[in-house]
Amino acid sequence: MNEINSPILPTSQQMTAEQTDDNPLSVSAADSDGPAALMVPVGISNRHVHLSREDMDTLFGSGSSLTRLKAVKQPGQFAAEETVTLKGPKKEINHVRILGPLRSETQIEISVADSFVLGVDAPIKMSGDLADSCPIEIIGPEGRVSKSGGVIVAWRHIHIPCDMAAKYGLTDGQEVSVQIEGDRAGIMQRVMVRATETSALEIHVDVEEANAYGLKNDSLVKVVK
Repeated sequence: MNEINSPILPTSQQMTAEQTDDNPLSVSAADSDGPAALMVPVGISNRHVHLSREDMDTLFGSGSSLTRLKAVKQPGQFAAEETVTLKGPKKEINHVRILGPLRSETQIEISVADSFVLGVDAPIKMSGDLADSCPIEIIGPEGRVSKSGGVIVAWRHIHIPCDMAAKYGLTDGQEVSVQIEGDRAGIMQRVMVRATETSALEIHVDVEEANAYGLKNDSLVKVVK
């Protein structure tokens, strides 16, 4: 999950909320010429960092902890007050927000434009798949860490509860397409489904994808498979 395109937040500005069929963001909308379709709210991800315990200690001091700023839509995750600097071969990007809680492995999610600024060749990957990801240096107030990998451009994906996925014939790891209306209407293909028991319904796209399709946070898109 991902940082929302706002001055401070890394995901949707709504607080964590359970998505149910009573929630208008998660109910289906009927097509005029066919069966009901799944409508999914958008969460726009800006660059952000997930830190391991070891790297947190190096960057912010031994035994340090993240300070919760605001909850985000995916349960258990939050935007932290702490930020770091990313240093690449070409330039630095400052004030990159950390998304909590801490993870077993540090992961840095950036956009394609960010990769040009930093001078790195970040692959498009699903979160957690850091094989062949590119290196980066992370700078914090108490130290710096040189990572041999960990930088990715996040693959667009839909978070969905397992029971809802089953209702709409979706499976974890499946690729679907979504239809987008508006001035920049189009079909976004190769969107990965991530179905877990704790997911809140939301499609995560990065800033560049959102701008290309004229999307905003909480815009609704339709799954068309």
